[in-house]
Amino acid sequence: MAPLLSSSAVLYVVGRVNYLLFHALVEGFAIVVAALIYVLATRTYKHSQNNMLLFLGIAYFYVAILDFGHLFTYKGMGVFPGFGADIPTQLWIAGRFMEAVSLFISPLFQRKQFNRWLTNAVYTLVIVCLLLSIMVFRVFPVCYIEGKGLTTFKVLSEYLIVFVLLASAYTLYSRRNQIEQGVFQSVGIAAIITAASELSFTLYTDVYGFANMIGHMLKVVSYYLIYSGVVAYGIDAPYSLMSAELKSRAVKDVL
Repeated sequence: MAPLLSSSAVLYVVGRVNYLLFHALVEGFAIVVAALIYVLATRTYKHSQNNMLLFLGIAYFYVAILDFGHLFTYKGMGVFPGFGADIPTQLWIAGRFMEAVSLFISPLFQRKQFNRWLTNAVYTLVIVCLLLSIMVFRVFPVCYIEGKGLTTFKVLSEYLIVFVLLASAYTLYSRRNQIEQGVFQSVGIAAIITAASELSFTLYTDVYGFANMIGHMLKVVSYYLIYSGVVAYGIDAPYSLMSAELKSRAVKDVL
């Protein structure tokens, strides 16, 4: 019996380490992509003049801060030994709320400018309040109880996030004539996939479980779609237009 228990324990440890590696890779990918979205959206704005993409770039930068905290406080990482599974789950909920609300209001800026500095100030204030409430004062509602699983608040929050994400997709659809087709498709599909991801996060009882893994895989897909939308219409479209103008001028010069 002892060797069997020993083997089971070894398998559990190996599985846990493998999942931690998977989780670190997924969250690391999302953080890097969010940073790239921010850089591309802000640095190419003078060419794209797309206020919606600029707003999304700023929003995803701050979402990445919460995801960074979620990654390093995740159970088993060992960076913050005193933290259990609740705090990374709280950071996850905070990040997803911020992402969902940002996606919902982003279409409003398609043809409307906004104050970049004020937007950064508001996001910074929200981030500071969330981090203090979760990691310092511990007043954020409990999301995960060891040995029991998800709390009612966490599950209901996920459903609310799904509702906001689907509302975001509908808002994009209703404004499809005002938004570039590629942006509409990539951001709209990303919102729907993120909603599916959040639904999977209502099903797990173990932070190393299969439903948790599926949710993180869907997150990778949604982030890639947002990134492709920013690249296509933040870089490709302006430079394609510039290339066409240069060719047109060359033809006129020859004539």
